Amino acid sequence: MRKGSHTVSRLTCHVVWATKYRYHVLKGDIQKRCRELIIQICEVDEVVILKGVVSKDHVHIHIEYPPRVSISGLMKAIKGRSSRILQKEFPQLKKRYWGAPFLGYGLWSME
Repeated sequence: MRKGSHTVSRLTCHVVWATKYRYHVLKGDIQKRCRELIIQICEVDEVVILKGVVSKDHVHIHIEYPPRVSISGLMKAIKGRSSRILQKEFPQLKKRYWGAPFLGYGLWSME
């Protein structure tokens, strides 16, 4: 629950996105680093992760976010930044995806 001077809000969302072509690349150190990056990006935007799982080919997060944050903007930041940083830190991803973003489609539901 978020309280402002004249408002109270609780906006939550369940977001799921998969790696491009559903390749099983989110394993080991890549999986750990991906998790760290998602947490860091959410902290910057004051987004609280209620639950989350980084699987080998997809990511689930259930978040609570402030009204000023748009889900599409948040997902653009998470997918774009994490993809760019992971490809920079793990060259084996660059070989598989040729420098293109490797986090593919996503969906979300408001709860």
